[in-house]
Amino acid sequence: MKIVVLAGGTSTEREISIVSGTGICGALRQKGHEAILVDIFCGVENVDWENPFPAEYDVEKAAEYMSSFNPQIKEMEKKRRSFFGPNVLELCEKCDIVFLGLHGANGEDGKVQATFDLLGIRYTGTGYLSSAMAMDKRITKEVFLMNHVPTPGGFTMTRDNLEKDIAKHGLEFPVVVKTSCGGSSVGVYIVNDQKEYEEALTDACQYGADIVVEEYIKGREFSVAVVDDKAYPIIEIAPIQGFYDYKNKYQAGSTVETCPAEISPELTAKMQENAVKAAKALGLTGYSRLDFMMKENGDMYCLEANTLPGMTPTSLIPQEAKVLGMDYPTLCEELIRISLKKYE
Repeated sequence: MKIVVLAGGTSTEREISIVSGTGICGALRQKGHEAILVDIFCGVENVDWENPFPAEYDVEKAAEYMSSFNPQIKEMEKKRRSFFGPNVLELCEKCDIVFLGLHGANGEDGKVQATFDLLGIRYTGTGYLSSAMAMDKRITKEVFLMNHVPTPGGFTMTRDNLEKDIAKHGLEFPVVVKTSCGGSSVGVYIVNDQKEYEEALTDACQYGADIVVEEYIKGREFSVAVVDDKAYPIIEIAPIQGFYDYKNKYQAGSTVETCPAEISPELTAKMQENAVKAAKALGLTGYSRLDFMMKENGDMYCLEANTLPGMTPTSLIPQEAKVLGMDYPTLCEELIRISLKKYE
């Protein structure tokens, strides 16, 4: 297949997106596909239109080209009107499918998916509406509550109308403060008192207009991939220090990850069932990753859904697939196969 692996972009997760995209592109080429790595925002200046998907291709060189733009992204955003870089849409229109290696805003929020739907471009992952719903933690929480998916209690606010008194909403410290549309735990704060709470509100306002405050669940952290409406083996994430924030997600040696998670068969079945239920409630198709916290007594809470989860070879979904006997290149192919079902 001729495949464009789209990565990069302008979100706070640009750098990890490039890592994901590099891994995906290399894996697909191992499988014999004519895959190329393209930065959705910076694009490709010089394209050989006679042979845009060459048999010989240097993935690492393409990744280095993308990374060279990292210091300039903010300045480029100010000068540009279009989000799509040079030749991006033209290349996507010529391929068999686009593998979305994007993370965060302008990638995971449904905007790119909606554009591709209008242009007739096929892509991996769920559609535009479910992407948008899952990206917004406020909407996600409301959908979970309506569909009886266990989730922490809390409330939402806007940065123009900040609520300083959590007791009004039946909460007490510690609580979690997070921006409504962040990713990779960027803009997420665990706060223990009023001073920390007000500082977290100020910081969270940098990342978006809507803020979610919810009860802090003390316990163990888990993640479950839902692929083609089926739950993969559960993985437990145990940060050596703090919680599973951006640093602990992407810095080697920061967490201990155990798959399959060492919990009882009954709790395993219950968490997998809740993961599938949460994905269906949001209308997610193809593949996604659901994050959970579980208290010592076995009570579990679904925190959020990730529609384009990390896809480096050591990311959570590849680890879960490995338990099923599926290596990383085969997983990348499988996600394409499943994603194509929405076009049947």
